[in-house]
Amino acid sequence: MLPVPSQNGGQVVSGLRIGVLGAGHFGRFHALKVAGNPRATLAGVHDRDGARAASVAKEAGAGALDWPALLEASDAIVVATPAETHYAMAAEALQAGRHVLVEKPIAATLEEADALAALAAGRGLVLQVGHLLRYSAEHKAISSRMRRPLYIDCVRIAPFKPRGTDVSVILDLMIHDLDLVLSLVESPIASVDAVGAPVASAHEDIANARVRFENGCVATITASRISLKTERKMRLFSQEGYMSVDFGSRKLMMIGRERGLPIPGTGGGRIEETTWKEHDALEAEHAAFAASILDGAPVLVDATAGRRALAAALAVTASMEESRARAEASGLIQKE
Repeated sequence: MLPVPSQNGGQVVSGLRIGVLGAGHFGRFHALKVAGNPRATLAGVHDRDGARAASVAKEAGAGALDWPALLEASDAIVVATPAETHYAMAAEALQAGRHVLVEKPIAATLEEADALAALAAGRGLVLQVGHLLRYSAEHKAISSRMRRPLYIDCVRIAPFKPRGTDVSVILDLMIHDLDLVLSLVESPIASVDAVGAPVASAHEDIANARVRFENGCVATITASRISLKTERKMRLFSQEGYMSVDFGSRKLMMIGRERGLPIPGTGGGRIEETTWKEHDALEAEHAAFAASILDGAPVLVDATAGRRALAAALAVTASMEESRARAEASGLIQKE
């Protein structure tokens, strides 16, 4: 196994062998990114669907292996299996001494997330969580301009797809915006009020959450996977100004006092209209994973960040279940 160099500058080791567990939609992309990473080698791919694993492995230029063989051949494992298996598979890889990049959510419960964090820390292993937005150009564009938000409004809607319906829209879609909000608001959550309903699957397909933080910031987050179009937008208010973001068109507008062109008659107000050039966030995520293992670089989205996002998602789920029970009791929605 490859050692993890110290933070104060150890020998850089090359030839990192990374295995991909799960050959579904995201697993395929992970395998291709590992194969294209100049600092890593794709050790192999495993999936319970052998034909699917063979297809993805062939496309990425590697072999399809059984799980014990993949562990043996790898220094690190990417866990891209269904959400309910994240804990079990990540724990097995960590116990075998392998570094782990686990897709979001980190686990199903906070106790499982804590157990994974303890396993990684106890063995000196890297545990990174796949919250992809943290590596995106859009995240940098927002966070560099809005540092102390007072109010955030997020909307993420998309047409229905069978993929991802093994979990609710909260863990499928909303968790991305929850993690983005959490990265902008460095304060504990004080309360959550949420509503949602299943429409096309066994789990909630639409949801809205109002999250209040201890520092006074409030965030409203809406997610739907049964819409006719795809739309992602965000509005942010703070003492720094007002920001509107359209992720689909990659446009950002901010009205404040620090950036942009003067607005006549506003006593010093300025407006900035800009865009960002998106880079390959998944490639950046894999580069960061390799750097943490080989160079001892800090883990940007570590177990603490993954746990915080999971805690927020579970709080939204709990509030939504309470709201649903009240709605069923009143006849507003029908019991299943």
